[in-house]
Amino acid sequence: MSRVGKKPITIPDKVNLTVDGKTIKAKGPKGELSFSIPEGVEFSIENKTLTFSRNSDDKKIRALHGLSRALVNNIIEGVLNGFTKTLQIEGVGYKAEMKGNNLMLSLGFSHPLLVIPPAGIKISSPNPNTILLDGIDKQLVGEVAAKIRKLRPPEPYKGKGIRYSNEYVRRKAGKTTSK
Repeated sequence: MSRVGKKPITIPDKVNLTVDGKTIKAKGPKGELSFSIPEGVEFSIENKTLTFSRNSDDKKIRALHGLSRALVNNIIEGVLNGFTKTLQIEGVGYKAEMKGNNLMLSLGFSHPLLVIPPAGIKISSPNPNTILLDGIDKQLVGEVAAKIRKLRPPEPYKGKGIRYSNEYVRRKAGKTTSK
């Protein structure tokens, strides 16, 4: 049995869950999200507790059991608190600034890069070396953060580039001259 899939989810008071067939909709103070439960995975709501079970021990169904529970937990957490990712910019002349709702990045290219956030994502830059991403959809926040990081990933020699705030970049020794 899946360890993740077995864990019950406690539904907070501020979150309202509605069930429409195999679709769970969560509405909370931050917004509204929904998730369609795949075939083979069952769920039940009793006393503000959501539990998941599966109807067979097929390998695909076992994988979907834990996945479904984790994704529903993420939508409940998202509509209640939201998710945040922080990116750090390192390098001489590298900076980020806000142009309205869009993010303008100077990353050592011949031109500045404009990042337009998708619907549901709020980008802010409290200082020129920090980018904050906020949203209720965990997958979308992570995807936008990965796309911004991909514009200039951290390099191992000087550490220049965009990195996650908790990311450790292994440094390499540079070339040595021999005489």
